[in-house]
Amino acid sequence: MMSRIFTSALFAGAAAGLIAALLQLYFVQPVLLHAELYETGELVHFGGAAVSAHQDVGGIDHVRDGLSVLFTMLVYTGYALILVAAMALAESRGHEVAGRQGIIWGIAGFFIVHFAPGFTLAPEVPGVAAADVYARQVWWFATVGTAAIAVWLIAFGRNWVSWGIAAVLLLAPHVIGAPEPDTFTGPVPTEIGALFAARAFGVGLAAWVLVGLFAGYFWQREGQRAAQAQTA
Repeated sequence: MMSRIFTSALFAGAAAGLIAALLQLYFVQPVLLHAELYETGELVHFGGAAVSAHQDVGGIDHVRDGLSVLFTMLVYTGYALILVAAMALAESRGHEVAGRQGIIWGIAGFFIVHFAPGFTLAPEVPGVAAADVYARQVWWFATVGTAAIAVWLIAFGRNWVSWGIAAVLLLAPHVIGAPEPDTFTGPVPTEIGALFAARAFGVGLAAWVLVGLFAGYFWQREGQRAAQAQTA
């Protein structure tokens, strides 16, 4: 069982992570590099002369891009490991798990890790005002944890009590509220921040759908191989 989990997670995470990294390099990284120009003061927006929205963000940094690809693949392999372990638990309770079901699992993963915390604590570009990092991390982990429990209760709960608890868990972190900065200031134009948040969510959704699809596919394939080995 453990070998099946690790093998499925490794293939799924590496494949989805590679595609996610390429999407991030094309869609997200240029926005980050543009924001860094304002963070360093190379570009000035507020109170200055009009600045073109189409800036040259510099050449390709192969080392930085390579490390980004590697790190993204490792991160999504970790996500895949958690997802496949949850799939194994669901399958042990009689639920079918395959590629098509994996897409739904992937969407659920996106909701838990990205959308639930991002609903109140949106993705941020460098240079924007932000609250204390530790406080935000605590809130983020708490929100992801409660969202994970809530999604599990919604998917596998059998009565209104379970679904009611799930609703409370989903709402509680946002009713409490995420840590906020004392003042909303920063050198980065709001348009760049909005574009970054939108693209971060879009790439995140695509990546999680791929993680779920690959995880479900490889989990089913490894299960079939194990069954064939036992009957051989």
